Amino acid sequence: MNSTLPAGPVRVWDRFVRVFHWSLVTCVVLNYFVIDDGEAVHQWLGYTASALVAARIVWGFIGSRHARFRDFFPTPARLIRHVRQLLAGEHEVHVGHNPLGALMMLALIAVVLALGLSGFLQTTDRFWGEEWLQELHELLASTLIALAGLHAAAALVMGRLEGVNLVRAMITGVKDRTTR
Repeated sequence: MNSTLPAGPVRVWDRFVRVFHWSLVTCVVLNYFVIDDGEAVHQWLGYTASALVAARIVWGFIGSRHARFRDFFPTPARLIRHVRQLLAGEHEVHVGHNPLGALMMLALIAVVLALGLSGFLQTTDRFWGEEWLQELHELLASTLIALAGLHAAAALVMGRLEGVNLVRAMITGVKDRTTR
C-alpha cells in the first residue's frame, strides 16, 4: 500500500519506468500529430507503443517497488478514500501513484493496447478496408489524446496541491516535497 511521502527527496520511479513513460509519450505524439495514418512509420510506432506497454505490464509484476501493480492498484476502497480526501480538501501525497493516477495509468494502458490491436487488424485480409474498424481506431486515438491531456493536467494540478513537481519526478525518478 502507498504511504505518505516523507520530507526530503525519495527515489520513486526507476529508469525503466521513466524511459517507458517518455518513449510512449514520443510514440503517441508522433503518431497523432506528426505522422500520417497508414504510413509504415505510423504502424511501427504503434507496434512500438504496444510493445512498450506489454513490457510495462511485465514490469508491473517484477519491477521495483513503486512500479509494481500491487503497490498502487486502484481498488474501490482506495479510490473512494482518495476521492473523499480530495473533496474534504486533504491532499495525502503518495510515494507512488495515487489511486486516481493508478486508474488513469491502467486506462491509458488499455487504450494503447486497443489501438495497437485495432491498427494491426486493419492490416489483415479479414479486416482490410473495414470502415467500422477505421472509425474505432480513430475514436481510440482521440480517446488516448484526451486521456493523456487529462493525465498531464492532473499531474500539474496534483503536483501543485501536494507541493511536489511530478513532471520533474518522472524525469529524475525522485519525488521531493521541497521542489516546485
